[in-house]
Amino acid sequence: MRPAPARTAEHLVRWLRARADETGAVGAVVAVSGGVDSATVAALCARAFPQTTLGVLLPCHSAPHDRADAERVCAALGIPSTTVVLDGVYDALVAALRASPQFADHPIALANLKPRLRMATLYYFANRLNRLVVGTGNRSEAHVGYFTKYGDGGVDLLPLGLLVKDEVRALAAHLGVPQDIVTRTPSAGLWPGQTDEDELGLTYEVLDHYLLTGEAPDGARRRIEQLHVASAHKRRPPPIADLPD
Repeated sequence: MRPAPARTAEHLVRWLRARADETGAVGAVVAVSGGVDSATVAALCARAFPQTTLGVLLPCHSAPHDRADAERVCAALGIPSTTVVLDGVYDALVAALRASPQFADHPIALANLKPRLRMATLYYFANRLNRLVVGTGNRSEAHVGYFTKYGDGGVDLLPLGLLVKDEVRALAAHLGVPQDIVTRTPSAGLWPGQTDEDELGLTYEVLDHYLLTGEAPDGARRRIEQLHVASAHKRRPPPIADLPD
């Protein structure tokens, strides 16, 4: 039996405070994208650190409605926010890369620059404010490697790391996240029209069920297991070479 959302929320709020106390940090910095995961984490941080949670909006050639939804989430939660538009930084980096003879138009490599620029920006605010970068990844995404290494995977804490996507939605509803955000189609916003499920080749319903029960249709099971193996390096710290005897 999985814990009820109310019990989970109370536990995660205590957990966040304990992790901050351990490090001497005074609060949280959260990237708010307008999706349910970031809204849920922002809501937890607002309860854990009501005076010291900062929502950071990081549009990078993003759809206008993403920014509007993120602003609405911060307003609904009553947390201050700041916006850093990364369009120009991204364009300048791509232009510099194009000058290299090794450059090639690789859609995934170029898309992954966006979460890595966001990570660097979040750590600026965390360093300046003595706060922790609280990540928004969940168990479903982590299991199949659906995150960018040293991008949205580059965080200090992962409060949703043991919750599958449907459990995140239930927790979000309990925390008062706006309903249309709770039910919004999941997307990393890496390019126009992109959705999580299209890119994964799986629905979250199937993936969540597999993670909770071990059951899935044969094709889906193979897909999940392949993604899990291929992304193992993302979930491990960098290997450290041994020395010769």
